[in-house]
Amino acid sequence: MLQVEKLIKIFNPGTVNEKKALDGVSLHLAPGDFVTVIGGNGAGKSTLLNSVAGVFAVDGGRILLEGKDVTRLSEHKRASDLGRVFQDPMMGTASDMNIEENLALACRRGQRRGLRWGVTAAERARYKELLRELDLGLEDRLTDKVGLLSGGQRQALTLLMATLKAPKLLLLDEHTAALDPKTAAKVLSLTEKLVSEHHLTTLMVTHNMSDAIRLGNRLIMMHEGRIAVEISGAEKQGLHKRDLIALFEQSAGGLESDRMLLS
Repeated sequence: MLQVEKLIKIFNPGTVNEKKALDGVSLHLAPGDFVTVIGGNGAGKSTLLNSVAGVFAVDGGRILLEGKDVTRLSEHKRASDLGRVFQDPMMGTASDMNIEENLALACRRGQRRGLRWGVTAAERARYKELLRELDLGLEDRLTDKVGLLSGGQRQALTLLMATLKAPKLLLLDEHTAALDPKTAAKVLSLTEKLVSEHHLTTLMVTHNMSDAIRLGNRLIMMHEGRIAVEISGAEKQGLHKRDLIALFEQSAGGLESDRMLLS
């Protein structure tokens, strides 16, 4: 499904601020894989997601999606194949448009847009049913502006929009980090539900070790632009936070500052 081969990304090359954010990262996701990515600040987690999404042009290596080399494709040319939820709940939706209009835009992703743009009665009924499953009362607020929603409601809507057309790859970039614990738990539960129902291949960045261990079938820990630890299967199922810290210290030197950044 996704192949990342020896990816290199350097910020501010040739200057005193040069930073190698990705240092030969290779990663393969099979169809249906749910991979959680963890690591301290500056480890390369978000840079990896942004490179896969086409936000950053990489300096070396290749990115293939379903066998197609997308390394040099722009962000908008990859967008139809990707679903993405950002850390900031304000991103991923159009605040000046109402809920049903945002859902309609997501539903039409990748299609050519003509002069006849509108929400049909059948689409409206479908949106109401999908929103009802969120259990946030949004099914009765289809004409409300998205800018009026709370952060948690908006993030749940963004997640629904990102999965509406079952993308080839779902990218989640610390999508619960800006939410309070109760709301974050609800959004994570919704994430599990949607990923499972649609059998989505998913790459999820998180700072939370407990979430990284509990969710998905594979876990990778990054350090200084490299994959320091990779765990899957039965080994991941029996993993505890102390085991993950020990593996990290064994593989990457385990700086104390990194331990403190991993909650």
